[in-house]
Amino acid sequence: MILISPLLTGIIRKLKAYMQHRKGNSVFQPYRDLIKLFKKDEVVSRHSTWLFRAVPYVCLSSMLLLALMIPFMFVDTLAPYGDLIAMVYIFTMYRFMMVLGGLEGGSVFGGMGSSREMMMSVLIEPALLLSVMALAGLTKAGTAIGDIPPAIIDMGIAALTPTLILATSSFFITLMAENARIPFDNPATHLELTMVHEGMLLEYSGRGLGLMEFSSMLRLTIFMSILGSMFFPWGIATDADVMSLIIGFAAIMAKLLIIVVIIAVIESYIAKFRLFRLPNLLTASFVLSLLALISLYIL
Repeated sequence: MILISPLLTGIIRKLKAYMQHRKGNSVFQPYRDLIKLFKKDEVVSRHSTWLFRAVPYVCLSSMLLLALMIPFMFVDTLAPYGDLIAMVYIFTMYRFMMVLGGLEGGSVFGGMGSSREMMMSVLIEPALLLSVMALAGLTKAGTAIGDIPPAIIDMGIAALTPTLILATSSFFITLMAENARIPFDNPATHLELTMVHEGMLLEYSGRGLGLMEFSSMLRLTIFMSILGSMFFPWGIATDADVMSLIIGFAAIMAKLLIIVVIIAVIESYIAKFRLFRLPNLLTASFVLSLLALISLYIL
């Protein structure tokens, strides 16, 4: 998961370029960008404190921990020790540290991006929590991350209920919002008044910016892996034999590529929403997750 994160980001950019009738960069360009950033010197504002330098390392560490907790092609990683509530809290900690980093830079754009991020998080976090709780309620496996994929696999076709569909829809909207994708934010912009995520990164450079960019790529891959390995875990390896691992890897890569294509299509044919329209879409995500929970008891 860690190694392919820049590749998936590169594929999204390449697909968007193709749909917009542009040649675009290579799918391996994110790797080159990260290497280039790690080689550059870091310029730090004289108004910032030690926290500004610590934020990239804390953000990357939290995403590396989640990468070990989330089932990828095999259930038994650190998933048996993971918990859905802990997962949501780690995502929240990541956002909190990002906001602190934006404020620590001392720039107007950083503060503006941080305030907008916190405004969006008020609706993102409840929707994220309720959607994964609906998944846990559907499987009756509790909140242990490692117990959910086998439970859904055992349910078979019976798992394809309105609860799963509603929870998946809510989680996908949350995925787009959490990772600053269109229509919530434009990941390709750096200097415009509507930016949210990129505004918090304006004061970072060199290694710090490289760490932040890599953690963002990894977070996107983690969200897509949750969607592919927990909401639709069919094909994931439950045994450690070679054939099961090969099938599991092929299955998760196919799911990730499908999600990548969906994201690229959405970002190519839908414009970025105005800032004051974003709460409407986030409220819809919250309502969908709430309906998913309610449907557990009425359907």
